[in-house]
Amino acid sequence: MTSYTTTVHGLATDVRLPDGAGPFPAVLVRTPYDRRRHRAELRGWTRRGFAALAQDVRGRHASPGRWRPYDGEAADGAATARWIRRRSWSDGRLVASGASYAAHCALALALEAPEDARPDAVIAAVPALGIADTAREPSGVERLLTRAGWWAAHGDRPDSEESALAKALAADPALLTHVPLLDLPRRLGRDLPSWPDVWARRERGRLIVLGARAAVPLLAVGGHRDHFAEDTADLWHRWGGPSARLLMGPWGHALTADADPAHRVDLGDLYARWAHAALAGRLAAGRSGAVALGGSPLWLTADTQGGPYAPALRLLHGAAFTADPEHPVRSDELTVPATGTPDRCLLVTPPLPRPLDLLGPAEARLRATADTPGADWAARLVAVTPDGHAERLAVGIVRRHEPPGHMAEFGVPLGRIARRLRAGTRLRLEVAGHHFPAHARNPHTGEDPVTATRLTASAREVHHAGLRLTALATRPQPTDPTEEILR
Repeated sequence: MTSYTTTVHGLATDVRLPDGAGPFPAVLVRTPYDRRRHRAELRGWTRRGFAALAQDVRGRHASPGRWRPYDGEAADGAATARWIRRRSWSDGRLVASGASYAAHCALALALEAPEDARPDAVIAAVPALGIADTAREPSGVERLLTRAGWWAAHGDRPDSEESALAKALAADPALLTHVPLLDLPRRLGRDLPSWPDVWARRERGRLIVLGARAAVPLLAVGGHRDHFAEDTADLWHRWGGPSARLLMGPWGHALTADADPAHRVDLGDLYARWAHAALAGRLAAGRSGAVALGGSPLWLTADTQGGPYAPALRLLHGAAFTADPEHPVRSDELTVPATGTPDRCLLVTPPLPRPLDLLGPAEARLRATADTPGADWAARLVAVTPDGHAERLAVGIVRRHEPPGHMAEFGVPLGRIARRLRAGTRLRLEVAGHHFPAHARNPHTGEDPVTATRLTASAREVHHAGLRLTALATRPQPTDPTEEILR
């Protein structure tokens, strides 16, 4: 194998070539997380017959310039794609690949670059689609913890300090409670001029809309525990190319790094086999894929359908509760206070008489009031096993604007669930006014949560809460994920 480092339009790029005369198809990974961390990945691609390249995006690590997250990636990617196709070792076919921000780079190249520079296939794993997509829920609620962590680690700097937020929280555990949130860079001791822009941009779904007009195959990979899970599934569902494949497992943002043995997948081998098939035109048209059913060893086809399931809910306490931003319900704790003034409405189902397979969308239905004109409604679904262990299944949060005291009926989407629950498990539904620090606190003053400097409590009343799930009525038919992806 041949490997070398070069600059492509000024950007530091590692190139690795297979043995042999070539020419070869190529794989391009553009990343802000240091191209050198991809050297093992490049070796894996070259062993499987691809020329492989990893590039530091502009302003990061060895690439000069100013780091402007989510800006300019299509243009820099296009220049690199054209450079690759002019090499003697290139056969002209190109796969754009990446995870998280690198997936954004791959998708921007495929969907926004000029036609002559676009790749022939795209692998997008846990895609961070854009600033607004990553910073806000579809309802507009701010994803505070992940964005504060990412910008503290990577924003407006040429390198990274992965533990920057953890160190700052160790020094000041109340760091994220200080207002206004726009002041966070000063409290971090960092110059972060792009931090206000994180919250100023509100346009979500731009790449998904463009994906509907895509003309190349897609492999979308995600995890049910990843904060971009819904974006991954939506990208696959709306992709307009000749074929789209989806692989979803019970994973977090690191994918199979935290997988149990039943759902481990050799992603490197699968990516290469899919890329060969995509470039050769061997993939069947349309959408297909595989979804892992957590809590079991099963993989199911991505189009497996369940039916409606509305379990009976019994109120434990908190039909009336106070959502106090000074004492918010925390996203990182599943312990439920048993005494004191209720800070949430708590409902529970009877124990399941038999195992239950949940596969599909979930929604909490509320009929409720708030005594403030602005209110967030967070719904968290938890499975409590017979031995008392609590496991979060799903979370959703919406922002409502109604006259104080107005009775409103609305749904809180909880996303898709893929989980087997054993007999004796209870489902616990918590309805609260905050889900902090995962999400910014609504100040209840009518001000923007990012710029607000004053917080006030909000009295809530839940008159009715229902739970709509999608369940499989019979034992599902298992499938092999590799077969589904390579179909």
